[in-house]
Amino acid sequence: MFTGIIEELGRVRELEKRGEGARLVIEARAVMDGTQEGDSIAVNGVCLTAVDVRSGSFAADGSSETLQRSTLGTLRAGSVVNLERAVTPATRLGGHIVQGHVDARGKFLSATEHGGSWTVRIAYPPEIARYLVFKGSVAVEGISLTVAGLEREYFEIAVIPKTWAVTNLSRLRSGDEVNLEADIIAKYVERILMVAPEIKAKGQPSLTIEKLAELGYK
Repeated sequence: MFTGIIEELGRVRELEKRGEGARLVIEARAVMDGTQEGDSIAVNGVCLTAVDVRSGSFAADGSSETLQRSTLGTLRAGSVVNLERAVTPATRLGGHIVQGHVDARGKFLSATEHGGSWTVRIAYPPEIARYLVFKGSVAVEGISLTVAGLEREYFEIAVIPKTWAVTNLSRLRSGDEVNLEADIIAKYVERILMVAPEIKAKGQPSLTIEKLAELGYK
């Protein structure tokens, strides 16, 4: 699990195709501190397992599904990527719960500066529209961001100078694809609402406000 707070910008050293998958070698410094073989690192919002861990780099394998769902397959030597290590029990949750499981690719449309801050516009596909809400959370390239404007085909995010400086948002150009992950809480709520009628039809007890109160949720 991640929080969407980027720790550093890494750089792709190489991307080697391996059958339908690929192996990435990424140069990094900050995220290598304490990282061991098998640890999780989010690369542009995609949860990957670190292997061949060295002092200034690590490798990670991407499956065919990962390459198709995300933008990792479009990376090349020299590409700059957002990096974040998995959270620990003592980590501050500065962003929101990010799994590193990309839902879809969006498209960077524009960035407008407002005295040092930026309004970034991102086009999104129809399949994640139901998970986006005004002032809700969304991960773009692994960055925890707040939806500041929402239209039928795109959303806007307000980016502060710090985020603009330490992530790859400033390097995107109109038309570039980006990784999108919707808030996991919205997905669970949707699933609960979908199965509730089935549970009721089978005569099984459903989750109610009263039941939650009995369990201590007040």
